[in-house]
Amino acid sequence: MLLNAAAASVCDRLLEHAERLRIGVSTAPCGSRLLDCGLHAAGGFEAGLAMAEVCLAGLGRASLEPASSELGGGLAVLVWSDHPIAACMASQYAGWKVGGGDYFAMGSGPMRAAAGKEALFDRIGCRERPQSAVGVLETGQPPPDNVCVDLARQCGVEPEQLTLLFARTASQAGTLQIVARSLETALHKLLELGFDHNRVVSGWGLAPLPPVAASDLVAIGRTNDAILYGGEVTLYVRGDDASIESLGPRVPSGASPDFGQPFAAIFERYHRDFYRIDPHLFSPAMITFVNLDTGRALRFGHLVPRVIHESFDIRQAGP
Repeated sequence: MLLNAAAASVCDRLLEHAERLRIGVSTAPCGSRLLDCGLHAAGGFEAGLAMAEVCLAGLGRASLEPASSELGGGLAVLVWSDHPIAACMASQYAGWKVGGGDYFAMGSGPMRAAAGKEALFDRIGCRERPQSAVGVLETGQPPPDNVCVDLARQCGVEPEQLTLLFARTASQAGTLQIVARSLETALHKLLELGFDHNRVVSGWGLAPLPPVAASDLVAIGRTNDAILYGGEVTLYVRGDDASIESLGPRVPSGASPDFGQPFAAIFERYHRDFYRIDPHLFSPAMITFVNLDTGRALRFGHLVPRVIHESFDIRQAGP
């Protein structure tokens, strides 16, 4: 499966409808193609869904669905894939800290498979040498030319063969594409716990879409809470049930000692040092394993509407 080629096809469709999707299109001095989905451009729901599908390298789908009334109603982001390891771990996972001078962004998308520098790829494979590369940046600034040149170099392509989509967290598209990572967080947690990724066949995840925050810091809190306390994931796997029964209780976010407060409060408690937070917190609130070999479904964890309501801060107005 050629991850970057599939994502490039999604980008071509975006370019055809850029005005309708409220996406800003520009070219860096080095020739890289830049798609502003929610920084200076307005973006929107469709731009966010497109970013999510680019992150998934065209091997998964994202859509908006009604959210559970238990979580306050509104919309939820549904994502699914029949190639979840390639789509989520080799592409969607934000495993690339992009920097250059004063610039910083969290990088995801299939350009990660082109660079192949993360140790994760030693385990899952999926490295590739594409003719063009596509990446997604969560950032508060457009990528400068030197960053585009460096990313292209690390991906092994010419700068004009690099496409970058970007949005700030506190935007419609930015918020949506992050909440579309519920399935990815479950898979990452499983890999951290030593689960054999070859057992995973398909998967889907659902998490409530929070209101767009006034600042990126608040948006980071809300998007994390959407998955940590409102996210549910179902994985279709093969193999024995005993190993799932043993591992399962450790997978949901509730297994972490940091679980229970809105992410913003946890972040402040650790003096805004992201890396002091227990890494095992980052997982959906609830996960179900459907064993295709035994026909059993095993569920672990639970949703926490109280934290969702507090985090999203949706207030009843009027009489």
